[in-house]
Formats: sequence, structure tokens, C-alpha cells
Amino acid sequence: MGDIQPAWLRAVLPLCLLATLERGESYGYALLRQLEESGLGTVKGAVLYPALTRLADDGAVEVRWAPGEGGPGRKYYRLTDAGRERLARERRAWQGFRTAVDTVAADTAGPAGTAHEQEKNR
Repeated sequence: MGDIQPAWLRAVLPLCLLATLERGESYGYALLRQLEESGLGTVKGAVLYPALTRLADDGAVEVRWAPGEGGPGRKYYRLTDAGRERLARERRAWQGFRTAVDTVAADTAGPAGTAHEQEKNR
């Protein structure tokens, strides 16, 4: 997917976490692997866990502890009804934002240069 700027990742991480948890309950390490496999690259725990905590504080996800099988327990996260509503809102907002960024960032200069350069040359 190319180089993803850390600020971009932090900005979209809550949306990505909600969408990932829509598939079902999961725990931190598994979420890290799913995000990485989706093309987001390496997501550090120092970024992931605070985002999950904020989602829990906002009521978008529920957290439960489960005993580990022969190891330490795990914290599992699952989407709440409020989280599903938030995900739907954020998906709509993301599509609008993505369209706007694509429009602004599109390479429309072509071989003749930018519109500003074309105007300057008239």
C-alpha cells in the first residue's frame, strides 16, 4: 500500500478498528495482525491500545478479560450498538472526505503544467 504517514494512521485508526471489530470480537495482538494484513503496515501497541481505550471510554466497544490457556489472560474487544452506529457515520464521513482529498490531490497538471503555470504563460 506504500508509505502510510503516522499522522494519517492515527487519524483513521478508530474507523479501522471499528470496521475490524465489526467482523467479531478480538484481542489486541490479533487486531494488530489484521490491520497489518489489511495493508496498514505495522501498527504499534503504543498507538493501538490508547485508541482502543478511547473507543471503550466512548462506549463504542466493550472490553472483557478472559483467562489465557496456559498463559496470561487477554483483553477482548467487541463492538457495541453505539459502535455500530458510529462506524456507519464514520464510513459515510470517510467517503466524503476521501472524495474531496482525491479531487484536490489528483494530478491534473498533465504535460502542460498546473493551471497556475498555464495562466501565468498566457
